Amino acid sequence: MNNTLTEITEKLNHGQKLKHSEFVTLLKSNNSELRENLSKKADQVRRLHFDNNVYIRGLIEFTNYCKNDCYYCGIRKSNKNASRYRLTKDDILECCQNGYKLGFRTFVLQGGEDPYYNDDMLEDIIFSIRNSYSDCAITLSIGERSFNSYKRLFDAGADRYLLREETADNSHYKMLHPDEMSYDNRMECLNNLKSIGYQVGCGFMVGSPKQTAENIANDLMFIQEFRPHMVGIGPYITHVDTPFSTESNGTLEETLLIISILRLIEPKLLLPATTSLGTIHPLGREMGIKAGANVIMPNLSPTNVRKKYMLYDNKICTGDESAECVRCVNTKMASIGYNVVTDRGDSPLI
Repeated sequence: MNNTLTEITEKLNHGQKLKHSEFVTLLKSNNSELRENLSKKADQVRRLHFDNNVYIRGLIEFTNYCKNDCYYCGIRKSNKNASRYRLTKDDILECCQNGYKLGFRTFVLQGGEDPYYNDDMLEDIIFSIRNSYSDCAITLSIGERSFNSYKRLFDAGADRYLLREETADNSHYKMLHPDEMSYDNRMECLNNLKSIGYQVGCGFMVGSPKQTAENIANDLMFIQEFRPHMVGIGPYITHVDTPFSTESNGTLEETLLIISILRLIEPKLLLPATTSLGTIHPLGREMGIKAGANVIMPNLSPTNVRKKYMLYDNKICTGDESAECVRCVNTKMASIGYNVVTDRGDSPLI
C-alpha cells in the first residue's frame, strides 16, 4: 500500500474520524492488501466487543403494499405486477409464536409504507407482542411517519427502528425517488427516532444507480456523526419491474469493504449481513460476518407470502420453513467459526 492509504487505515484502526476525502480514497482503491487488512482488523474489533457471537432477528414482512414509488424498489406502488398481501394481527402473532419457539428474541416488523396500518392498529399489534413476549425486542421498519406516530409506537413497546436513508446526498436522493419524497424529511425522521429513545438503524444500498464514491463517502460521514445503533447495508440489486431494471447491480467486494469500514468507524455497531449479500453470492452472508458484521435476519413470514415481498430480483430464502431457515443459518455460521446466540442482542451504545 502507498503511504496515503497506510496513514488513512491507521487513523481508522485507531478510532479517529476520517475526512470525506479520506473515505473517497479508501473507496476508490482497488488494493487487495488494503481490503484484506481492513477485513481482518474489523473481525478483530468485532470479536473484542461481541466475541464470536452472531445475533439473529426474526423478520416478519407483514405487508408489501406501499404508497411510495421509489425507482429502485420492487414493491413500489406503480408495479402492477406485484401480488399484494397484508398479514392480520393474528398472522403476525403466529409468526412471533413460531419464532419464539425457535429461539428468536427479537422480532422485526417490516413492510412498505402502507396507510392501512394506522397508528391504532400498529399500537395494538405492538402492545400484544410486548405483552406476550416481554423478554423480546421489537424492531419496526415501516418507513417515514410523524413524530407523534413514532412516539405512540415507542410507548406501545417498540424498542428499535430501522430507517435506511439510502443516500446521504440530496441530489442523489432525488435521482432515486419521485418528487413527492423528501431527503430532508427522511433525515428529520431519523433525528426524531433518536430523540424519542429508539435504538436507531440507518443504511444505504451499495452500488445504487448513479452512485459515486463521493456519495458513499457522504453516507459514511453521516454515520460517523449521527452514530446510529445499527446500520443495514447491502448491494443494490435490480428488479425487473422498476425504471432501473437495466442498471448494474452493486458488487460483493465493495459491500464487504464498506462493512469493514463501518465496523472500524463504530466498533460496537449492530451490523447485519443482509439477505441481499446472500442473494448476490452463495456465501455472501458468511463473507459479511467475516468482514465485521454480527447480525443475521432469518425470515419468519408465512411461506406463502415470502415470494411476494420481492424488493429485488432472485431474493433468497423465499420458500424455506422458518425452522429449516434457522437450522441453515446455525450450520453456516458454525462452519466459519461463529456462534448464533438467542438473546435480544441490544446495542452496547444505549
